[in-house]
Amino acid sequence: MDDGLILDVTPGTARFESDLLERLGHPVLVCHGPAHEACPLLVEGSCDKLDAAHGVVFQLDLDLDRPEHRRILRRYQEVLDPATPLRVVVARGQETAHAELLAGAQVWTHEPSAGELDGFAAQVEAADSAEGAESASGSAPG
Repeated sequence: MDDGLILDVTPGTARFESDLLERLGHPVLVCHGPAHEACPLLVEGSCDKLDAAHGVVFQLDLDLDRPEHRRILRRYQEVLDPATPLRVVVARGQETAHAELLAGAQVWTHEPSAGELDGFAAQVEAADSAEGAESASGSAPG
């Protein structure tokens, strides 16, 4: 699977984000969250899309009567490298209602604008560059 961003969104809302990010040169992996089957991240402990992601925009509603949305976000936070950018898009008020769950994540309380997505893409590029520099210095002869 191609490396890239994963947009984890509620069904039907990824088009603007993925189109823009792809125009900026970032491959996009879209996951609409669990529909009828359980999320493999919760069942199997891993997810191919998440494993390939260099950055995550998470947009599943945390207030719905779907506690698995909160468990998925918690699992993302557990398995993602701390250097991997994670943005969580929530409805206004959810940032306080779920403050403990959102601790450590960057939060948007509105649909991200083109400029905000561009900034996120730049953050992903910076994280990739830093990881590449660390890898190069770690493998250099001493």
